[in-house]
Amino acid sequence: MRTPEQVRWDWVKLWLAKAEDDLLAGELILKGTMSSYDAVGFHAQQAAEKSLKALLIRHQVEFSKTHNLGELLRLAEPVAPGIAGELADAEALTPYAVDSRYPSEEPPMGREEATRQPGVARKVLTATTSRLRPYLDAGRPGG
Repeated sequence: MRTPEQVRWDWVKLWLAKAEDDLLAGELILKGTMSSYDAVGFHAQQAAEKSLKALLIRHQVEFSKTHNLGELLRLAEPVAPGIAGELADAEALTPYAVDSRYPSEEPPMGREEATRQPGVARKVLTATTSRLRPYLDAGRPGG
């Protein structure tokens, strides 16, 4: 049976792996020819969201079922001072969590706009991973 500390460590690793997968999915979409690149924004938002949730899980900060990156950054600030300011531009990804997945009268995202989104998500993933690095490098508690 896993200890609570092992469960938490495992979940942090799983959330970061999902974040990396979303980031890679968005980058792969950019390599294709699409009529819309809305899915790139979606995957960038998801990567940022999952990265922040990994950080919150590590520090046992409760969060609601939300896609709001601003809210997640505010929750992370007490355990990762400065992160909200450092990653403030990530808040612009929040609308892509839902809005980009459905038909809309808004114009679809073009390639030029889409190429910026993975960079924002990568910045979030890098910032959260660097803060989690000592925890992860210490290894899974209890072996």
